[in-house]
Amino acid sequence: MSDYEKQTGTDEASMLSRHTEEYNLYVARSNPSLAQTDGHKLKKGLDARHVTMIAIGGALGTGLLIGTGSSLKNAGPGSTLVAYSAIGFVVYMVMCALGEVATFIPLADGFTGYCNRYVDPALGFACGYVYLCKYLILPPNQLVAGSLTIQYWLSKDQVNPGVWIAVLLVIITIVNVFGVRFFGEIEFWLSSLKVITCLGLILLLLIIALGGGPTKDRLGFRFWHNPGAFLDYKDSTKGLHIDGSKGRFVAFVSVLVNAVFAYLGTELCGITFSECARPRRAIPKAIRLTFYRIVVFYILSIWFLGMCVPANDPKLINASGSSASASPFVIAIKNARIDGLDHVINACILLFVLSAANSDMYICSRTIYGLAVAGYAPKFFSKTNRLGVPYYGVILSFLFCLLGFMTTSSASSEVFQYFVNVVSLSGLIAWACILIIHIQFMRACKAQGISRKNDLAFRSPLQPYGTYLALFICCIVILIKNFTVFLGNSFTYKNFITGYIILPVFLACYFGFKIWFRTKAFKPSEVDMATYRDVIDAEEEAFAQEAAEKKAYREAQGNPRDKEWFYDKFIGWLF
Repeated sequence: MSDYEKQTGTDEASMLSRHTEEYNLYVARSNPSLAQTDGHKLKKGLDARHVTMIAIGGALGTGLLIGTGSSLKNAGPGSTLVAYSAIGFVVYMVMCALGEVATFIPLADGFTGYCNRYVDPALGFACGYVYLCKYLILPPNQLVAGSLTIQYWLSKDQVNPGVWIAVLLVIITIVNVFGVRFFGEIEFWLSSLKVITCLGLILLLLIIALGGGPTKDRLGFRFWHNPGAFLDYKDSTKGLHIDGSKGRFVAFVSVLVNAVFAYLGTELCGITFSECARPRRAIPKAIRLTFYRIVVFYILSIWFLGMCVPANDPKLINASGSSASASPFVIAIKNARIDGLDHVINACILLFVLSAANSDMYICSRTIYGLAVAGYAPKFFSKTNRLGVPYYGVILSFLFCLLGFMTTSSASSEVFQYFVNVVSLSGLIAWACILIIHIQFMRACKAQGISRKNDLAFRSPLQPYGTYLALFICCIVILIKNFTVFLGNSFTYKNFITGYIILPVFLACYFGFKIWFRTKAFKPSEVDMATYRDVIDAEEEAFAQEAAEKKAYREAQGNPRDKEWFYDKFIGWLF
């Protein structure tokens, strides 16, 4: 029995109810007037299966189906495989770091809240707004990608792309206003279809590589020898060609940057943790499965692509856009002379884009909600409806989605692409902030006598070296993100400015907040590791007791292995 329960004399149920209400208000880190007002609470409507599928759904997108083609033609299959494996390690470390901190005490204000509690309020302010910038621009970008995908079937001369942008915008808005449970179910099934699609493509590529296609040509590792596994760096727009070991290294580094953007979005499931019904069970499961999914969906896909598509394939070199024509998977299928599957792949790309746009609007609304309850944004953004939806945040995302209509004009389209380039660095900054949070969390545990091995529900592996190495790689990629603008005789200053400007914005937010409010980074011994920890302990105990009662009831009925047991045992590792 907790100290709080002994003091109040309430039973476990009432204690849990009271604690949960106070906890949700506390983690909002709001002022007293907001803390006493109803209608500012999120609903805990996500199960373990929702969280795990949102985690993998955030990582599976057009970056895999289309973006890998750019990496393959620029550096070759060997460089691409190594680069994606290295960034896959970083992603796994980021997710493990986030999982360890979030299972201790999940916070409703997301990354902002974790920075505020464990590092420095100035970092919470800077990280929150930089992350918000990313998810203000990403939803309209996804809608534009969706309209381009549909143009594979209907050209813009037949139907104005703005029509498809409007249709997709209405769909994702409806999904987001009907509550987190409805959103979770939609994302679960969309992400399940993503998983099925990726598994089917991996199997198809393996069959093609082994000579099981219509051509009966056994490819093996032929294209690793000719044109080669590690290619020189070339830039046709600048007429630049760097050969030798230097050229291969430059090509590898350029692909390293591409790999980061293919994985960006994996961390977004961390925003959902505060709406998870049983975080200490769901979060570790989602994190552990991340490693296997990275290996299966990314590493195997890229490995088999390098076997099936030569880096100098004309269709790969000339590919552009966001439709099936730009997908290396489609090129592999066409080279194998398999008819009709290109339309299936294009439909899958549209599915991926729709899921990404849906998730991005959700993350945008929750990010501005977190900033509002932390006192960093106007209070009305923290208001929620009876379904627990921060509807002003959804409205804000909806308004920014209207930027997508700029692409219907060629001049406005160029400006919109600069917007996208501006925010592409914010995901890397968020990764770095998560790793810094974890470093400070580990230091605080050590300073305050908390055993990471015995007292935590989930413990990140390879520590502390894994987090430090991942942070080092993140910082390096942040600095070299747009390094190609310095190569050759011409300097594209617009790409340089838009590619890096978010970094000085982040630093200005951090130091500006620190100077204005005179905040200091917490010492490990000063970090609050105790407040409301008993709330999560009580919730977990109640959930565990409920699960035990359900298991006992099933066994009493002679059915210990029901559909829930079957799902967890055989299907849950993948879906």
